[in-house]
Amino acid sequence: MSKKNVAVVMGGYSDEYKVSLKSGQLIFDSLDRDLYNVYKVVILKDEWYFLDDRGEKAPINKEDFSVSLSSGFQVKFDVCFNIIHGRPGENGELQAYWNTIGQKYTGCDFYQSALTFNKKDTLAVLSKYGIPSAKSIYLRHGEEIKEDEIIKELGLPLFVKPNQSGSSLGISKVKEQSELKKALEFAFAEDEEILIESFLDGMEVSVGVVDFNNETIVLGITEIVPHKEFFDYEAKYEGASEEITPARIDDETRLKVEEISKRAYEALGMSGFSRSEFIIMKGIPYMLEMNTNPGFSPASILPQQAAIYGISIKDLCGNEVEKALAKN
Repeated sequence: MSKKNVAVVMGGYSDEYKVSLKSGQLIFDSLDRDLYNVYKVVILKDEWYFLDDRGEKAPINKEDFSVSLSSGFQVKFDVCFNIIHGRPGENGELQAYWNTIGQKYTGCDFYQSALTFNKKDTLAVLSKYGIPSAKSIYLRHGEEIKEDEIIKELGLPLFVKPNQSGSSLGISKVKEQSELKKALEFAFAEDEEILIESFLDGMEVSVGVVDFNNETIVLGITEIVPHKEFFDYEAKYEGASEEITPARIDDETRLKVEEISKRAYEALGMSGFSRSEFIIMKGIPYMLEMNTNPGFSPASILPQQAAIYGISIKDLCGNEVEKALAKN
């Protein structure tokens, strides 16, 4: 049996590209070399390139996502392992392009990526499946902002966040009305659309869900204890939080979180890695968002959960490649 060519596709157009490069390195190191020829492809705003073992670049041919090396050797990939966080790998752009050229890839399809990248739309869809979320107000850039009405509707404190941005970028906790204007500007710097949400006073948990060996499984429930006010970019990627797996919750609550996480995953028609964020308040899990390409560096939550669950990174990644190869 000939080995399949797997491109680990990393990078992206946002500040998250640095995290994606670390995630990609772990996947590159973990895939079984007895089964696959594994290559690195980096996608950035200004260039898409193949990276060889010596660190030399070669441009990606966007017509068919192949690469021609200086040696005359041409590589066409059987599967792209998508581990881009944020645009264009987590919002559906890259998946739609790959669909157009007939390129197989890991993870969910373009529709699920586009939907889950939009927090407002995700929560609206999941509400139809009985999955609760915080009370919220949606604003587009340029719309009239009625501060008094926002405060009256949602109370204080509240959260302001970009509607379509990953890795907790642009989020603020507003305790006083005087802080609202600055928080809105901070969120609008990341996105043209924002969500203003009521404060949920409870435990934040991060839940990894994957489809592994044809079964939807919850890898783990991780309790997030930020050293700051909330789980922002610094808390997520720069060590300013404590992550406790498994979360310190009773069995009844654990089963409720597991059930609602699987329900959300299956209701959206998900595939591949996912990490959903919830606030547990009075025993009820309220959904914040779902990430379809979560961080996968050695320090990230999902690999930690997999280790505790007893699934190796090699098997977890290999399962993704084999599912992608099996697609029509």
